[in-house]
Amino acid sequence: MTFSIGIVGAGQFSGQFAALFHAHPGVGEVHVTDLLPERAERLVAAEGLAGTYPSYEAMLASDVDAVAIFTQRWTHGPLVVQALRAGKHVYSAVPMAVTQEEIAAIIDAVRETGLTYMMGETSQYNPATVYARKRMAEGAFGRLFYAEGDYVHDMDLGFYEAYQYSGGENWKATASYPPLLYPTHSVGGVLGAWQTHAVSVSAIGVADERDDGVFDKKVSQFGNDFSNATALFEVAGGGSFRTNEFRRVGYPSHIRESRFRFFGTDGSMEQLATVSCWQDKKGVEDITELLQPKPTLSPDDPSLRHVAPALRDAFTSGSAPVHDRSRLPRAFDHMHNGHEGSHHFLVDDFVTAVAEGTLPSVNAWVAARYTLPGIVAHESAKREGERLPIPDFGDAPQG
Repeated sequence: MTFSIGIVGAGQFSGQFAALFHAHPGVGEVHVTDLLPERAERLVAAEGLAGTYPSYEAMLASDVDAVAIFTQRWTHGPLVVQALRAGKHVYSAVPMAVTQEEIAAIIDAVRETGLTYMMGETSQYNPATVYARKRMAEGAFGRLFYAEGDYVHDMDLGFYEAYQYSGGENWKATASYPPLLYPTHSVGGVLGAWQTHAVSVSAIGVADERDDGVFDKKVSQFGNDFSNATALFEVAGGGSFRTNEFRRVGYPSHIRESRFRFFGTDGSMEQLATVSCWQDKKGVEDITELLQPKPTLSPDDPSLRHVAPALRDAFTSGSAPVHDRSRLPRAFDHMHNGHEGSHHFLVDDFVTAVAEGTLPSVNAWVAARYTLPGIVAHESAKREGERLPIPDFGDAPQG
């Protein structure tokens, strides 16, 4: 039994996922809608999809069973609730939402409708997070007490082009998106391995000095001038983790934009741009190759011609040796992957959850724990580092 899905937003990111949903044996027809109809039509033609809808409202009024939302990041919350209330299962790109109220509304809608919601957080299947999750399950860390998660992606490495593509003439107003409101790669990569949640935060933002109209409060629709930010979180049960969200940084984000470190009483692991290590009281083990995805698609492939060159590496990674691909459909074996091997697993998670009526890996309650800490951290940064409590929506209901 298959279900149909509608792709919402035909930008630089969604095409990769449209192809994967189309290839998955659990999915039937795939439709597309976009505010610019020609983009939706191009995606349908490129991937051989079922067709387009003239608007999001028309898609929700159709018999499509699910939607996958790939719109501007600050629009996700209301669009998700609208879809759930229309009776559609929802896959949403990150972040979940941009306010606590929007997060609460999504959780309420999921609880009341019983429909599937999943946030497609790529760090859930980042090789470092997968490895740390396995070592946690084995007890190899002992008591984990500290971790670090970085999302370090310089604006010059593709983000200018991405915002110009999606924002049109007014792109500078949206390119100032606050780094801590896009926290799920760094926070999710830590909490995806460490089974806890953040309870308080103190954060520091660094005002931008480029003076090019990006991260300029006078231009920003978010009133934001922070281009770099650091947050220190306290976690339930004791311990802490630190995240960095950097948009002006001398770092090769085309090689690795997310990186992680975990420290426990018995063992630890550390990851840099090109080297990863497991360490315990006996010595150091180089795990670089275990966490290294092998590209399955050339950055020069014609299918990526609409993607900014500096962003293409994120869409071409295969799987790393640490990934267990045995559960994935064989149709994915030779298809493009991305974000260090995560795309295949995210699509399969959602399709499986809808088909079996089970909770996906990053369900609404997990997504809230990956997203809300950043929202509160941004408020802390605006208050010059004031330590603030982080509300929690609890664990996902079982059964």
